[in-house]
Amino acid sequence: MRTVVSLVEVEFHRYKALGEAAISQLEPEQLVEGSEADNSIATLVWHVSGNLESRFTDFLTSDGEKTWRDRDSEFEPRSASRDEIREKWDRGWGVLVATLSELQDSDLSRTVTIRSVELRVDEALLRSLAHTSYHVGQIVSAAKRFRGGSWTYLSIPPGGSAAYAANPVLEKASQHGQATRDGTK
Repeated sequence: MRTVVSLVEVEFHRYKALGEAAISQLEPEQLVEGSEADNSIATLVWHVSGNLESRFTDFLTSDGEKTWRDRDSEFEPRSASRDEIREKWDRGWGVLVATLSELQDSDLSRTVTIRSVELRVDEALLRSLAHTSYHVGQIVSAAKRFRGGSWTYLSIPPGGSAAYAANPVLEKASQHGQATRDGTK
């Protein structure tokens, strides 16, 4: 049975789609622009991908903080093309998606290890979902700053609450990817 795991899977897909929709609105040079105070979108992509790849490679059988991961390097400023950023993004998400597709609800009470700390699988999944959504939020916020007035809203636009309330298409995670940005199907 995959009731709970499927719900977690759908939520991860929602955040993946939000990140991709934000990234798609930017010019290549905006993806690598950052400062000492703010990570670039490329940096955030490297970190999210590195985290997902490390945590979900051999998820049930090895520590989620792999010895081959160099977390500190994920935060170094980098020059990367849109294709390189997309490739990095897809690699981390691909590992996550493959692992989630194999999990069953009966696995949720099993134990995994992250940085030598034991967690139940459900705890590890929720922790990863929260971590990923936090960084996707940073990506969306940075993209919105870059776009300014030409930003295409990824949820209910300002002044659109009444129209959305009449047709709440984004309330279920499974519907999120099926709706257009203006809230219609």
